[in-house]
Amino acid sequence: MHFNKDLFMLSPSRFQRKPAAQRGFTLIELLVVLAILTLLIGLVGPRVLGQLGGAKSKTAAVQIADLEKTLELYKLDVGRFPTTEEGLDALIKRPASANGWAGPYLKGGAVPMDPWNKPYRYAATADSQIEIVSFGSDGAAGGEGENADVRNAK
Repeated sequence: MHFNKDLFMLSPSRFQRKPAAQRGFTLIELLVVLAILTLLIGLVGPRVLGQLGGAKSKTAAVQIADLEKTLELYKLDVGRFPTTEEGLDALIKRPASANGWAGPYLKGGAVPMDPWNKPYRYAATADSQIEIVSFGSDGAAGGEGENADVRNAK
């Protein structure tokens, strides 16, 4: 059997250095890419963070609407909304004066907290109206943006 030596020889061109233009990125090119990325993050970052904050307010509005519907079911069974003293806990535990109570009306065995992990405020008025409020991220009445109150339509 005859072996061809040329097949096993390494070509010298494989070991030659490549020209500088083919070796990789220059420092200037990397700095330009970093500058572009910094600009993009500076422009897009605040908008993304602003959307996250608005999402909490929207979540509170949805939870309040769900609580309001649940209170309507309570009213159908009991004939009235829970009193301010009974509060939203009446949806979980039967108040002594609630004849016809068919709860618990909420899954999970607890009234949900607002998105800022604070309890919702509940009040029943004399004219059979209810008010459910989250005081926003600061937990105080009033405010703007994320600190604004979120309440039911009534």
